[in-house]
Amino acid sequence: MPSFLEYLATALFAIAVIHTFSVPVFARLANRGGPHAGLWHLLSEVEAVFGVWACVLLVFMALVSGVGDTVNYIDTRNFTEPAFVFVIMVVAASRPILELVNAIVRMLAKVLPIRNELAMFFVTMAFVPLAGSFITEPAAMTLAALLLRDAYFRQPGQAGFKYMTLGVLFVNVSIGGVLTAYAAPPVLMVAQTFGWDTLYMATHFGWRAAAAVVINAGVLTFVCRKHLLDGTIGRNPDTDAAARAPVPFIVIAIHTVFLVGVVLSAHHPIVFLGFLMLFIGYAHAYQRHQNPLLIREGLMVGFFLAGLVVLGGLQKWWLQELLAGLSPVVLYWGATALTAVTDNAALTYLGSLVEGTSEAWRYMLVAGAVTGGGLTVIANAPNPAGFSILKGTFPDGAISPLKLLVAATLPTLVAAGMFMLPKTF
Repeated sequence: MPSFLEYLATALFAIAVIHTFSVPVFARLANRGGPHAGLWHLLSEVEAVFGVWACVLLVFMALVSGVGDTVNYIDTRNFTEPAFVFVIMVVAASRPILELVNAIVRMLAKVLPIRNELAMFFVTMAFVPLAGSFITEPAAMTLAALLLRDAYFRQPGQAGFKYMTLGVLFVNVSIGGVLTAYAAPPVLMVAQTFGWDTLYMATHFGWRAAAAVVINAGVLTFVCRKHLLDGTIGRNPDTDAAARAPVPFIVIAIHTVFLVGVVLSAHHPIVFLGFLMLFIGYAHAYQRHQNPLLIREGLMVGFFLAGLVVLGGLQKWWLQELLAGLSPVVLYWGATALTAVTDNAALTYLGSLVEGTSEAWRYMLVAGAVTGGGLTVIANAPNPAGFSILKGTFPDGAISPLKLLVAATLPTLVAAGMFMLPKTF
């Protein structure tokens, strides 16, 4: 029988989900000014939503169960993922890393037998998300969002293009990290329990995901080709000419070492936080080669994910029971839909606790979780990072969750078509 706190946590979780879909309303109220503009601005920050409602839960928990039990509950939560996403955002968003990725994107674009304007956009939407299988999904999301912001999202308006691109980006990052067993949060949560290694992921999930990523990026590039070619969408050449001097190779190499160190220590908070401290010191010493570090943005995203961990920890009573009673095919579509209103890593973790499951059931659980990872900002841990970086380029400085859901539906169906191809288990 679920406890009062479990019912309360589920109610607050539902309120937080509704709140995320309401942020454009609060953003418009904040933009009007007035004595309460500050409050409306706070409520319009998607990154604050789950953290705020998690704090409400902790206050009720302290009143009902006592401070000791509340502290014990917090101590038993795993906050490694929120901390890692914060650190990887700060390091990956540094100017030397961005210049390195930009150089790689330009090199790959030159190889493609299409106009450079189209090739650059296609590579950004396909190569960078797939790179998430090696540098982790949060790093890929951060890099892709920054590349899009600087090259394609700076111009005002163009809301349709921005929502279509954001939908494809979120979906491609969610499925682009499944070529390995360590880069995608929903895969990482179950890989050891299910006995899946990188070879298994590449042969069972990877090629399907790669095909879907390429299709989604290709279709989007084709749809936007006219505007990409005529300069309506894209980087201003005058801006490029006025850019600062290139970052020295040695600085790029040192930043790359920091990034690799953080990625390799992703499961060890003390280690990657140590790397962050050293990185901040080095970046401060060579400020002339830096853009402002995304400290605030990273902290807000970490706060969002930490709130999701606190609220999600008391959803087991209904999620696990629901997953256990589904057949593989129904489970796939159920996991895809549930991911939109939960976190896909939490969903796969709870599914891994169900005993006596078949290989087909496990495949459908994970495939559904990564397929639905682009539908909302809460569906996949890296999404808040992209959301935070890009939201300022949208009307009213806010991204409509409903419009994002609509924009992500078609690329999600493409991913579903690939993952649902006949397979022998």
